[in-house]
Amino acid sequence: MNTPFDLAVIGSGPGGYRAAVLGALRGLRVVIIERGEWGGCCLNRGCVPKKDWYHSARMLAAQRHFAGRGIDGKLSGDLGRAWEHQHRVVGTVRDSYRGYLKHLKVESREGHARFLGPEAIEIEGANGLETVEARHSIIATGAAPIVPEPFVLQEERVLSTDMLFDRPPPPGRRVAVIGSGVIATEFAFILQMLGREVTWLTRSPPLSRLRFSPQALSTLRDQMAAQGIEARRVQRYESVVHENERMTITADGDRFEADWVLLGTGRKPFTEDLRLDRIGVTTDSKGFVQRSETLQTAALNVYAIGDVAGDWMTANHALSDATIAVENILGGNRRQDGRFVPMVVYSAVEMARLGLDEDTAEDEELEPAVGFAAFETSPRALGQDEPEGFVRLIGDMDSGALLGGEIIGSDAGELIHLLSLAPDRETALAWLARGTWNHPARAEEILNATETLASKWHLQDSIFGTPGHG
Repeated sequence: MNTPFDLAVIGSGPGGYRAAVLGALRGLRVVIIERGEWGGCCLNRGCVPKKDWYHSARMLAAQRHFAGRGIDGKLSGDLGRAWEHQHRVVGTVRDSYRGYLKHLKVESREGHARFLGPEAIEIEGANGLETVEARHSIIATGAAPIVPEPFVLQEERVLSTDMLFDRPPPPGRRVAVIGSGVIATEFAFILQMLGREVTWLTRSPPLSRLRFSPQALSTLRDQMAAQGIEARRVQRYESVVHENERMTITADGDRFEADWVLLGTGRKPFTEDLRLDRIGVTTDSKGFVQRSETLQTAALNVYAIGDVAGDWMTANHALSDATIAVENILGGNRRQDGRFVPMVVYSAVEMARLGLDEDTAEDEELEPAVGFAAFETSPRALGQDEPEGFVRLIGDMDSGALLGGEIIGSDAGELIHLLSLAPDRETALAWLARGTWNHPARAEEILNATETLASKWHLQDSIFGTPGHG
């Protein structure tokens, strides 16, 4: 009989990859199993190629300030060539990814995994069936696009975001983007900047699920409008018809015409034919694998991470889950609180947040206090012609602990990390207040917001005391 693996990881997206790497670095014998393309959605059809396009979109958006900066000329976006660029980037990352797994002696298997028992997995691949044994397993199978009625996927006509990166995009210039979540909010901006004429249709206010502040959502609307993008609210989609080389969407009696449609309507957990019932693992009403705060399923040696188990559905949460799962496999007892994992939106303005908002803090019987600093007076932001946005921190009036934070504006996705790196939330604001800072820098507004919070709410003693000491 073959020696059992210490850890089997099902799925090679960001969570699965990180779990395999961390397990190997900590001395575990690891096997990773993938039925599709190595790297999962994030690498092949999500975060990585989308951020590649976002960088191009930001450069194109910045040209509205060129004349005032003494820069002459006009840029235009070419979505076809942008697709080729992301394709090369993804290939480079995938090669590096697989090379590192090989370097760490992580074994890989290609095929569909099914549980035979808590410590046995059957893999159906091109060469038939194989069974591997593992003392622990991590389910990291990700999610698949949701296709709401009356939409039906159709090549070059009605696309999911997965399909958008599978092959070069359709040639038509007019695109209807459907959805109100992160994916649709990002692609409405990206596609407009890359030379498409976007009609953005939503049934809910954009990003209404994410607890961004009214000030943040107002900033997003203003920056979208500056690029000619507006969310059109509809209540019900009645029909989608392909006729005369165009798509006609009827909603609430109104007709919207486009050359093709992109669905940004969310994703659902992928658990198809994993045979979870054989190990007593269940899913909830939305299809998410049920797990505890320690990320264990009903089979205690089997963990579930990322999109398949948590409705945050971001690579950030999958990566954080992977860290906790491996630590717990090695004997830890860490619990996940997904609210304190950064949530970032890359659109006409960059938006990032973590932690609680005021309503949630009050529900938990805390006393929230707000510290605010705008980028409109930041020398660095003004020098970049990007003064929109702000830093907004929420602290506890009783203890000075950091309860949450929101950063809106250029590089928000980088700056948000400064709110998550202190040893604990109780001393996070104190560490920020006593740090040293580069000038001029956008990050300084985090310090300014911290100082404003302390002064306005008389928290100087709790925030400006020596971090880590009584």
